[in-house]
Amino acid sequence: MKKRLIYSFLLFGATFITGCTKNFDQINTDPTKVSAELFNPNFLMAQAQIQFSNTGYDQLLYQSMWSQSLASTYDYYGNGDKYVYRGSAQDYKSRTWNTSYGAATLVYEMKNLVKGNAAYSNLDNCGSILLVMMLQRVTDAYGDIPYSQALQAKSGITQPVFDTQQSIYTSMLSTLATATAALDASKPGPTSDLFYKGNITQWKKLGYSLMLKVAMRLTKVDPTTAQKYAEMAYSGGAMASIADDAKVQADNGNGNGNSNAAALLVTDDFREVRWSNSLISYMQSTNDPRISAVAEISAGTGKTANQTEAPGISTASLQIGMPNGYDLNGGATDISKAPNYPGVSPADPSVSGDAPAPDGKYSRPRFAVYGDRNGVNMLLTYGESELLFAEAASRGWNTGVAATHYANALTADMAELAQLNATPTAVVAASDIAAYVAAHPLVAATALEQINMEYFVETSTSFNFNETWANWRRSGYPVLTPVVYPSQFSTVIPRRMEYPVTLPATNGVNYAAAVGKITGGDQFSSRVWWDK
Repeated sequence: MKKRLIYSFLLFGATFITGCTKNFDQINTDPTKVSAELFNPNFLMAQAQIQFSNTGYDQLLYQSMWSQSLASTYDYYGNGDKYVYRGSAQDYKSRTWNTSYGAATLVYEMKNLVKGNAAYSNLDNCGSILLVMMLQRVTDAYGDIPYSQALQAKSGITQPVFDTQQSIYTSMLSTLATATAALDASKPGPTSDLFYKGNITQWKKLGYSLMLKVAMRLTKVDPTTAQKYAEMAYSGGAMASIADDAKVQADNGNGNGNSNAAALLVTDDFREVRWSNSLISYMQSTNDPRISAVAEISAGTGKTANQTEAPGISTASLQIGMPNGYDLNGGATDISKAPNYPGVSPADPSVSGDAPAPDGKYSRPRFAVYGDRNGVNMLLTYGESELLFAEAASRGWNTGVAATHYANALTADMAELAQLNATPTAVVAASDIAAYVAAHPLVAATALEQINMEYFVETSTSFNFNETWANWRRSGYPVLTPVVYPSQFSTVIPRRMEYPVTLPATNGVNYAAAVGKITGGDQFSSRVWWDK
């Protein structure tokens, strides 16, 4: 009963959208003025965590394809795979905004309920860390967003100003420094915490790891600030093992199933969404033992087998990544015209009415791992932190030894895959991990490429595509070739998300002011402040 309450209480927050939601005042006004004495604010944390972590089509339609982690021939994936408008494009480009602000609303209300109450000081500071995590995703995608006036409809601010991304990053780093330092393990922690079950020591590590991630976004625009906070995160004590990973276990039985799995198990998605050639070919070039843990081809041939939810064949040598930018329309961009096309998976003569499967020989995300409706959503990992510390050290900053961080990251990134399911499924043998780490030491001359290519693999295989796309824009790795396809909305790989289409009508003045500051306007090809 308690679990059901934690996951489902106050679902009104899930519909909140800052500056662009119908019935804004009604949704965000509580006439009873609930207090912490009447309602336990802890319950809001768990709901915010599951809502924020459950991305699904928020990132599968655009970010996963723009970063060339995944590829697809199916029509509505053309939004991301080919940079062409397909069904529900306006909805999909708004989802990162809606999901993140919706979850942030719950956290903001939680913080309001505990404001000034010393008994809830840790919950309050954990809430500050969560807000940074949530709104960083929004600003990284869109650029300038409501921040200083966001989430304050109850105070009468229903049309918040858009803060500059530069000022948002300044505020986020300051907030993390204050909130993380203020966490006190001798005091009570959150009681409805899906990350760490209230362990404040781990929350402090998360705060510093998040500080590192925020700081490293600034390497191209403000390396001095990036260095200051990366070093602060290192001295403060970031994540120390995969046990510290920030993740949320989905709970399908209580109505909170994994939304990535739900999306991929749509028949068309299951049949036509594949690992990209950019990812699989790189992993094969390094003899990465994760290939068989994350990839498979159908165990049978033909269309029926390729759209039947069943485990496939994960033998590493059989895996083939699909190139981005192809379809099943029979013309010049048909998948059969792709370089090194492996051929069609023939119809199974034993299945009545079966048909060939043009994508059948390309590798899909393993069903048992990524089709798990109770699977884990990864948000920030120890491996990511170690890679970022490795990069910082490679830049000469005081964050330890780059080669050691890199080796730690390789080990962690492979081991953490087993955490994606309650019963470890994507398991890489410890001996294979050790052999891979020994064979791939960090080389100073190629350090930035090695580190960020591993970041590409780690965030792709953990299905954290928001982060894959953001780090590609920041680092330039992997080096990707834009897709060329008829009627594209961008001739370059998109570098920001266009604002939700509802904003001109609901927050027009502030929206127009924000767009006026964007070089190139509100376009997919424009760049956010830190992406120079």
